[in-house]
Amino acid sequence: MKTEKAEIYSVLAELYDTLMKDVDYEMWADFIDEVIQTHHPDPIDVLELACGTGAISLNLSRLDEYELTATDQSAAMVEKARQKAAEQEADIQFHTMDFTDINSKESFDIIFSVFDSVNYLHSKTEIQQMLDGCWNILNPGGLLIFDFSTPQNSLEAVDYLNNEEGSFGNYRYFRESRYEPGENFHFNEFEIDRMADDGKTVLESYHEIHKQRIYSLKEMLSILEQTSYHQVAKYEGFDLVDADEKSTRVTMVLRCQKQQ
Repeated sequence: MKTEKAEIYSVLAELYDTLMKDVDYEMWADFIDEVIQTHHPDPIDVLELACGTGAISLNLSRLDEYELTATDQSAAMVEKARQKAAEQEADIQFHTMDFTDINSKESFDIIFSVFDSVNYLHSKTEIQQMLDGCWNILNPGGLLIFDFSTPQNSLEAVDYLNNEEGSFGNYRYFRESRYEPGENFHFNEFEIDRMADDGKTVLESYHEIHKQRIYSLKEMLSILEQTSYHQVAKYEGFDLVDADEKSTRVTMVLRCQKQQ
């Protein structure tokens, strides 16, 4: 059986919610809501970048406080998100968009991106493209909120992510995970099989490679210092606690201080 190399998240979209079944999206959405309410009174229009299958925006929609738009580069992930929103009768606008090439006729009070999405940007240039695109569509005083995974997180996570296997519906998968600290990259490689209804015959096989650039807090702050954003906060994990170099996940809160 020939194995095809697939664009990331094109095939994995079918399995994504299974892979993420242990993630507490409700808690994550509550944290994003807490950050927003702490630093921006009465926001209305909120944009999520790299939304995946829409779990965070779907949980935020239950608060009934925001006008939500969510985007992802993967059309397959966006389609899954739309299906879930329809099932839950959630009023969210979903669009396909690359967050290094942001184009929107609308402006927003809040833009956020979570779960290591920025780690898929492999260079300072790509991060700058994302930051510039957000700046252009943020309202004056608006917030950009994003998190990133640090070397400490990769060192802790690689052991339990490596050699993971599972299944959902007619799909089964196997993940290899490795961290290369010398190059500051973390790789997750997935072998995905689409099975026949008998559960034994492999109809199609796919190979997806997910490559993340792992940034230290010092590196990220160095990049941000060269922008026009005002750094509001840097939080550790899911608490309003100041992050440091030992933090595994850092959430940055930046304010767009352009003129009206």
